[in-house]
Amino acid sequence: MEPRIDPWSEVGQSLVITLLFLSVLGGAAAAVLDVGSWYRADRKLQANADAAALAGAQELPESTSLASSAAIEYADHNDGGLHASGIRFRESVVENDTIEVEAERAAPGFFAKIFGLGTVMVRAKAVARSGAPSKARWAAPFGVERTHPMLAGPGCPCWQDPTTLELDKVGPGAFHIINIDGSHGGTGPGTLADWISQGLEGYMDLGWYYSDPGAKFNSSHVKSALDGRIGDELLFPIYSEVRGSGSNLEYRVVGWAGFHLSGYDIHGSKSKLNGWFERVIWDGIQSESAPEDDFGARTVSLVE
Repeated sequence: MEPRIDPWSEVGQSLVITLLFLSVLGGAAAAVLDVGSWYRADRKLQANADAAALAGAQELPESTSLASSAAIEYADHNDGGLHASGIRFRESVVENDTIEVEAERAAPGFFAKIFGLGTVMVRAKAVARSGAPSKARWAAPFGVERTHPMLAGPGCPCWQDPTTLELDKVGPGAFHIINIDGSHGGTGPGTLADWISQGLEGYMDLGWYYSDPGAKFNSSHVKSALDGRIGDELLFPIYSEVRGSGSNLEYRVVGWAGFHLSGYDIHGSKSKLNGWFERVIWDGIQSESAPEDDFGARTVSLVE
């Protein structure tokens, strides 16, 4: 006699196998969801660490305490994860020009709690440097002599001290206006007005630049552009010497300085800009060497 097969027994076995399979599938799905959640938390923390490092670098190399405060404050506004113990400073080009931040935060698990894994720690590291620019973008066309008292006087550079920039004659036909785009010859008042209103769109290098001849700040275009920038910071090239004469006069640009424009007094060849020098963070490409002089303009960028 053939053995009798119990169909209910087979159903029971299938049910057990199905339940086991569903448990494994559910666990895998839970793991995928939690791992995805942890990955997003990790990316968010990394973005927060990057931004906090950049915020802190804006205070360097002058003040590591202000840099720490700025980094922590920025991080706290973006879900936290950064503490004073996670901040260090080092020298890349000059002392204390680089900030390192290490942030960490607990990322909760949801389905993983079934397996006893409540949270995981996500960590992120970011490094940012502050440095003088070797190339600057959005510069304005008025040249400032390196020996200006607020840049090179006793105890200076001095920020936020009211001063004037004299637009007097530098040489025959030259009045502190620089062809910052590297061109040679006269530039139209409309172009000068654009450089004042918006700055030079391209990157300006260090080196020799031709003068834009004539007292073109008397133009209505230029005056209107200056009116639009009162209360703003502009970036002016700093020059150390001149050579040549007339339309061939050149300025040797050695850096840039931020200038807060509070007003102007345009009267022919005896004109001046009023305001004060500011320490500014500007769009540019960092120099890989220490600047010969500090004019207060900085660029910040992530490194490593």
